[in-house]
Amino acid sequence: MSFEFDIKQANAEALAYVRKESLDIYNRLHSIGEDVHFVGEVHQAYLELPILPNLRCGAWYLDPKIAFHEGAYFKSTDGHFGNWSFNLRRPNLHLLPLIAAEGGLVLVDSTRAGKRIPDALSKTIPIWCAVINRATLLVYPEKAKEEAWDVELYCPPGAVSEQERSQIKARLYGWAEDLSKSSYHLPSLPRPLRPLWITPSTSVFPTLRPLDKLKYSPIVCVSASKQVSEGVERRSHGYSYVQGSGDDHELWGMGLTPKLFWEHKNALLNSSREDLPCVVAKLVAESKVLHGRAVWTTLPSPIAALHGRISIGAVPDMPFELAPTLPDVDRPCSFVVVSATGSSSPPTSDADSDASDSMSSEPHVLRLRLAEGKKDQLHFLQHVLPASTRYINDRLATGDAICVCCDSGRDAGVGIALAAIQLFFDDEGRPLEPGTQAASPSKESIRTRLQWIIASRPAANPSRVTLKRVNEFLLSSPSFRRR
Repeated sequence: MSFEFDIKQANAEALAYVRKESLDIYNRLHSIGEDVHFVGEVHQAYLELPILPNLRCGAWYLDPKIAFHEGAYFKSTDGHFGNWSFNLRRPNLHLLPLIAAEGGLVLVDSTRAGKRIPDALSKTIPIWCAVINRATLLVYPEKAKEEAWDVELYCPPGAVSEQERSQIKARLYGWAEDLSKSSYHLPSLPRPLRPLWITPSTSVFPTLRPLDKLKYSPIVCVSASKQVSEGVERRSHGYSYVQGSGDDHELWGMGLTPKLFWEHKNALLNSSREDLPCVVAKLVAESKVLHGRAVWTTLPSPIAALHGRISIGAVPDMPFELAPTLPDVDRPCSFVVVSATGSSSPPTSDADSDASDSMSSEPHVLRLRLAEGKKDQLHFLQHVLPASTRYINDRLATGDAICVCCDSGRDAGVGIALAAIQLFFDDEGRPLEPGTQAASPSKESIRTRLQWIIASRPAANPSRVTLKRVNEFLLSSPSFRRR
């Protein structure tokens, strides 16, 4: 009995040690640095193809200087067994004009221990390619006459069983129909899409030259990290290699982001294990200090279906002082800024909300405090959505354009814009006349308006809970909303 106890204790201690090693920021950053060299080799092999990260993990492995300015967002969960999906909230259609123009692309991602290729690359992207190819035939039936128009589902050998592949194939046509009937515009592609895979264990990279002679547009899926036992492998350079180090950086990164890593890569990788936490803490603290930017670092995205009347941006991209204008917008602009560091305190009632809003020293800006995620969802429903939509309605009536900004530019701000578009714009994207009653919202009309947003701002990724609160706000009487 004592011997068995000693074995169990030793195993527990070994697992604890592995976990500690895997969460050590020194090991993580040096592992990423090792994987960056491999991604660089792939990039050199396919210089004619644009290269971009699959967000968020892939951004750690790709220098922003060589990456396409917009990443992709293929979620592994859409490829999990039994949960396969072509998600219309993440259609990644912004990639299609790039693929059509350049002939294909290279997509970088990674995965943790236990897998050679992440599900996002082994299943989500194959589903995406097959659905796009099938939907193209539905939207452009003349493509069916092209002998080389391939609609097969391709998956990496050894990563997806034939049984699973056949189960996925049975769902492809339904997803293609949903896409073809959505409000998204599907461009006419010159060739069908086909995924290919490269990992650090790949001995010979696929030959894709000349691109214009291929019968397909290659989507080269790069799994950046080497597969290792238990996910950790000791290196002679003084660190433990952690497979998929860029994953879940909130757990180990001390506030570090891919952007900060690439801006200070040499300083971080040249720091000692003892000094590194202090170096990271200093960089993170400095990045949070506002330096009085005079211009937008990244302009907000105007929603094309609304002819620029509503745009969505991110608080970190905003100038220090918001002028009542936006570049390329030919009318005055008012702003709704929702941030965890907003200046207005959470009101206790609608009356308090009205009072705090009217006292703003910037009449063209409504600032509200809201922590993104699940924390402030009741406040989002009961105060932020009512206050922001009242303000937007008033400013639209004066002829202003509206820009909604939240901390990420992807979640709460998208929810506010979605509610406003449903309330104040018709099904053709035209603003309703003041005093005109909007048509009764439905889940379908809300879904269509969300597709308008995503088509113009692919980074938009409102959480499920944010969308639930927006639906609750739009579809239920105030007296029945969650308390």
